[in-house]
Amino acid sequence: MALNILVLGVGNVLLADEGAGVRAVEQLQHRYVFPPQVELIDGGTMGLDLLGYLDDKSHLFILDAILSTEPPGSVVIKKLLDPPAYFRQKISPHQIGISELLAVAAMQDCLPPSITLFGIVPLDLSTGIEMSSEVNSAVAGVVSAVVKELGLLGVEVASAIR
Repeated sequence: MALNILVLGVGNVLLADEGAGVRAVEQLQHRYVFPPQVELIDGGTMGLDLLGYLDDKSHLFILDAILSTEPPGSVVIKKLLDPPAYFRQKISPHQIGISELLAVAAMQDCLPPSITLFGIVPLDLSTGIEMSSEVNSAVAGVVSAVVKELGLLGVEVASAIR
Protein backbone atom coordinates (compact mmCIF):
# COMPACT_ATOMS: atom_id res chain seq x y z
CA MET A 1 0.00 0.00 0.00
CA ALA A 2 1.39 3.39 -0.97
CA LEU A 3 1.67 6.02 1.73
CA ASN A 4 -1.60 7.91 2.06
CA ILE A 5 -1.65 9.75 5.35
CA LEU A 6 -4.46 11.60 7.11
CA VAL A 7 -3.53 14.05 9.85
CA LEU A 8 -6.82 14.61 11.68
CA GLY A 9 -7.19 17.31 14.31
CA VAL A 10 -10.32 16.91 16.43
CA GLY A 11 -11.90 18.83 19.26
CA ASN A 12 -14.11 21.77 20.10
CA VAL A 13 -12.31 25.10 19.77
CA LEU A 14 -15.07 26.76 21.82
CA LEU A 15 -14.00 24.81 24.94
CA ALA A 16 -10.52 26.26 25.53
CA ASP A 17 -7.96 23.40 25.62
CA GLU A 18 -10.42 20.89 24.14
CA GLY A 19 -9.63 22.30 20.68
CA ALA A 20 -5.89 21.53 20.94
CA GLY A 21 -6.00 18.97 18.11
CA VAL A 22 -7.64 21.43 15.74
CA ARG A 23 -5.13 24.13 16.73
CA ALA A 24 -2.25 21.73 16.02
CA VAL A 25 -3.58 21.07 12.50
CA GLU A 26 -3.93 24.83 11.96
CA GLN A 27 -0.28 25.32 12.94
CA LEU A 28 0.84 22.49 10.65
CA GLN A 29 -1.07 24.06 7.73
CA HIS A 30 0.41 27.48 8.46
CA ARG A 31 4.02 26.43 9.05
CA TYR A 32 4.59 23.63 6.52
CA VAL A 33 3.98 22.55 2.94
CA PHE A 34 2.97 18.90 2.62
CA PRO A 35 3.27 16.54 -0.34
CA PRO A 36 0.06 15.24 -1.96
CA GLN A 37 0.09 11.95 -0.01
CA VAL A 38 -0.50 13.87 3.24
CA GLU A 39 -3.96 15.30 3.89
CA LEU A 40 -4.65 17.56 6.86
CA ILE A 41 -8.22 17.89 8.12
CA ASP A 42 -9.75 20.07 10.81
CA GLY A 43 -12.24 17.46 11.98
CA GLY A 44 -13.66 19.59 14.78
CA THR A 45 -16.47 17.56 16.33
CA MET A 46 -17.70 16.03 13.06
CA GLY A 47 -17.62 12.42 14.34
CA LEU A 48 -19.08 9.98 11.79
CA ASP A 49 -19.02 12.63 9.05
CA LEU A 50 -15.26 11.98 8.93
CA LEU A 51 -15.70 8.37 7.80
CA GLY A 52 -15.15 9.14 4.10
CA TYR A 53 -11.76 10.69 4.86
CA LEU A 54 -10.47 7.33 6.16
CA ASP A 55 -10.89 5.48 2.84
CA ASP A 56 -7.63 4.15 1.43
CA LYS A 57 -5.47 5.73 4.13
CA SER A 58 -2.33 3.84 5.12
CA HIS A 59 -1.79 5.97 8.23
CA LEU A 60 -4.04 8.00 10.47
CA PHE A 61 -2.62 10.54 12.91
CA ILE A 62 -5.25 11.68 15.43
CA LEU A 63 -4.42 14.96 17.17
CA ASP A 64 -6.66 15.46 20.16
CA ALA A 65 -7.02 16.63 23.74
CA ILE A 66 -7.10 13.57 25.98
CA LEU A 67 -7.91 12.89 29.61
CA SER A 68 -4.92 11.34 31.36
CA THR A 69 -3.21 11.07 34.72
CA GLU A 70 -0.28 12.99 33.21
CA PRO A 71 -0.03 16.69 34.16
CA PRO A 72 -1.80 19.31 31.99
CA GLY A 73 0.22 20.20 28.94
CA SER A 74 1.75 16.73 28.66
CA VAL A 75 1.99 15.17 25.21
CA VAL A 76 1.05 11.49 24.97
CA ILE A 77 1.91 9.67 21.75
CA LYS A 78 0.55 6.15 21.29
CA LYS A 79 0.43 3.71 18.39
CA LEU A 80 -3.06 2.25 18.63
CA LEU A 81 -3.13 -1.49 18.02
CA ASP A 82 -6.87 -1.80 18.79
CA PRO A 83 -8.22 1.73 18.23
CA PRO A 84 -11.94 1.08 18.90
CA ALA A 85 -11.05 -0.59 22.23
CA TYR A 86 -8.79 2.31 23.18
CA PHE A 87 -11.53 4.85 22.59
CA ARG A 88 -14.16 2.88 24.56
CA GLN A 89 -12.85 4.71 27.61
CA LYS A 90 -14.03 8.27 27.89
CA ILE A 91 -10.94 10.31 27.15
CA SER A 92 -12.37 13.62 25.99
CA PRO A 93 -15.72 15.44 25.87
CA HIS A 94 -16.23 14.70 22.16
CA GLN A 95 -14.59 11.28 22.20
CA ILE A 96 -17.87 9.48 21.57
CA GLY A 97 -17.65 10.76 17.99
CA ILE A 98 -14.11 9.41 17.54
CA SER A 99 -15.03 6.10 19.15
CA GLU A 100 -18.03 5.67 16.86
CA LEU A 101 -15.98 6.76 13.85
CA LEU A 102 -13.26 4.17 14.48
CA ALA A 103 -15.77 1.43 15.35
CA VAL A 104 -17.75 2.01 12.14
CA ALA A 105 -14.53 2.20 10.12
CA ALA A 106 -13.48 -1.16 11.59
CA MET A 107 -16.86 -2.70 10.69
CA GLN A 108 -16.63 -1.32 7.14
CA ASP A 109 -13.04 -2.54 6.85
CA CYS A 110 -11.73 0.94 6.10
CA LEU A 111 -9.75 1.46 9.30
CA PRO A 112 -6.22 2.59 8.35
CA PRO A 113 -3.65 -0.11 9.23
CA SER A 114 -1.54 2.33 11.22
CA ILE A 115 -3.12 4.73 13.71
CA THR A 116 -1.17 7.02 16.01
CA LEU A 117 -2.71 9.22 18.69
CA PHE A 118 -0.95 12.50 19.43
CA GLY A 119 -2.74 13.48 22.64
CA ILE A 120 -2.46 16.63 24.70
CA VAL A 121 -3.60 16.67 28.32
CA PRO A 122 -5.84 19.74 28.80
CA LEU A 123 -5.87 22.10 31.77
CA ASP A 124 -9.02 24.12 31.04
CA LEU A 125 -12.20 22.77 29.43
CA SER A 126 -14.38 25.78 30.17
CA THR A 127 -16.12 27.81 27.48
CA GLY A 128 -13.65 30.06 25.68
CA ILE A 129 -11.45 30.16 22.59
CA GLU A 130 -8.10 30.81 24.34
CA MET A 131 -6.00 27.80 25.30
CA SER A 132 -4.00 27.67 28.52
CA SER A 133 -0.29 28.46 28.18
CA GLU A 134 0.54 24.85 29.11
CA VAL A 135 -1.55 23.42 26.28
CA ASN A 136 -0.48 26.10 23.83
CA SER A 137 3.14 25.02 24.41
CA ALA A 138 2.15 21.37 24.05
CA VAL A 139 0.54 22.07 20.65
CA ALA A 140 3.94 23.18 19.38
CA GLY A 141 5.37 19.90 20.67
CA VAL A 142 2.72 17.89 18.83
CA VAL A 143 3.38 19.82 15.62
CA SER A 144 7.08 18.91 15.86
CA ALA A 145 6.26 15.29 16.71
CA VAL A 146 3.96 14.94 13.66
CA VAL A 147 6.62 16.38 11.34
CA LYS A 148 9.21 14.03 12.88
CA GLU A 149 6.91 11.00 12.46
CA LEU A 150 6.26 11.91 8.82
CA GLY A 151 10.04 12.13 8.31
CA LEU A 152 10.46 8.64 9.78
CA LEU A 153 7.97 7.42 7.15
CA GLY A 154 10.11 9.02 4.43
CA VAL A 155 7.75 11.96 3.83
CA GLU A 156 9.48 15.25 3.17
CA VAL A 157 7.78 18.26 4.73
CA ALA A 158 8.97 21.72 3.72
CA SER A 159 8.79 24.87 5.80
CA ALA A 160 6.23 27.38 4.55
CA ILE A 161 8.12 30.21 6.21
CA ARG A 162 10.84 31.71 4.05
